Amino acid sequence: MRAVGRRIQPDLLDPSVDDARVLTCSKLQVAEQVLAADKTEPFGRLRAHVPATFGRMRVLPLLLRFAELHPGVRPHISFADRFVDLVEEGIDVGIRIGGADTWPAALGHRFLGTERLIFCAAPSYLKRRGTPESIADLSTHDAVTYGRADGSANPWLVTHGGGPAERSFVEGRIIVCDREAQVETVLAGGGVAQLATWLVEEHLASGRLVQRLPDAAIDGLPLHLVWPRSRQLLPKVDGLLSYLGSLLEIR
Repeated sequence: MRAVGRRIQPDLLDPSVDDARVLTCSKLQVAEQVLAADKTEPFGRLRAHVPATFGRMRVLPLLLRFAELHPGVRPHISFADRFVDLVEEGIDVGIRIGGADTWPAALGHRFLGTERLIFCAAPSYLKRRGTPESIADLSTHDAVTYGRADGSANPWLVTHGGGPAERSFVEGRIIVCDREAQVETVLAGGGVAQLATWLVEEHLASGRLVQRLPDAAIDGLPLHLVWPRSRQLLPKVDGLLSYLGSLLEIR
């Protein structure tokens, strides 16, 4: 297959077939899109998958701005915290918080930072119940924890004497299965929670939440920009990767 002006990269060829000259149907479609993109301006339907809360709060404004800068781009944005197979589901660009330490060869990825976890509470709660002065004091306070689909709750991450992070399973007085609802519960004076700074920084700045035990702040999950390598030559994908890579962070 010949291409004028643009060259199909070797990783678009399917190595499992005879003499590596026949493209699979899905990769052929991508190759044809690359060849059709005779200009570098991003255009076309752009599928992005982002985590539910982080996506709404931090990624969506950037995606909308990208679409404004490039009128030819037509975003299709999905929000979910579940694992998504980007290649299988035809996603162009994904954002992942957490995940495995190893990545499939078919995926490109870029590390964007690590979230920071802090203990915080509303002033009304601290006035009513007092202020914890140590990790041990937290056991006497009402905990607002994040619930999982299986009925369990996420543990707190704590360190002792500068040692490695340990999981501390807490009996939450209130368990909430949505991050934004968890924040609202803490704002209402429901108790103390360990929350990511990206989730509560505005409330900390306004004084509606107060950080406690600053020495107990700890790194949480990593943030990655992820994409199928077979799609990265498309101007819409390459442009969005550059845009998000330069602006998106998690601390």
